[in-house]
This record gives sequence, structure tokens and C-alpha cells, in this order.
Amino acid sequence: MRNASFKLAPIATATLLALGGCVPLTPNLDARFGEAVELARAQQTLNPDASNNTDPVKGMDGKAAKSTMDRYHESFKEPPPPVNVFTIGVGGGSGR
Repeated sequence: MRNASFKLAPIATATLLALGGCVPLTPNLDARFGEAVELARAQQTLNPDASNNTDPVKGMDGKAAKSTMDRYHESFKEPPPPVNVFTIGVGGGSGR
């Protein structure tokens, strides 16, 4: 009989540990999970009804907007020339 209890002890321990893993350790925190994100999103939303506005966007016309975006994209095709930091304050004039 004593040998049987030694065999059942590891099984009982494993069962208790497995069931203990199902119990939430932070019920107060879990009940409020996600509230901070929802609050931050609500505070950062300027106009929550913006999707209901069917008026067209006012601003630049299509040609001006395309030209602006083309110039913007072109500005990234060639990196800016390197700046030689050793020439700062050297030459030019004495300042006196």
C-alpha cells in the first residue's frame, strides 16, 4: 500500500500544478486589460466622426500636389554632398 502512495504522489502533484496554471494570478489587472490603449486612442482622436464627412478635401489642386510629391521623391534619389568638418572656421578671413 505504501508503494502505491509513492506512485500516486507525482501524479497528484502534476495535476495540482496543471490546475494551478489555469487560475489567473492577476484578476484585477485582467479585468481592466486594454483600457490604457483605448484611453490613449480616444485622447489622440481629433474628430471621431471624421469618416462620416463626405465633403472633398480642400487644399492643393491635383497638379500642384503631384508636382510637390514628385519633387519630394526626387530629393531622395541622390544623397546630399558630404560636409568636410575640418574646414569650419579655417581660411576666409581673420575676423579682426
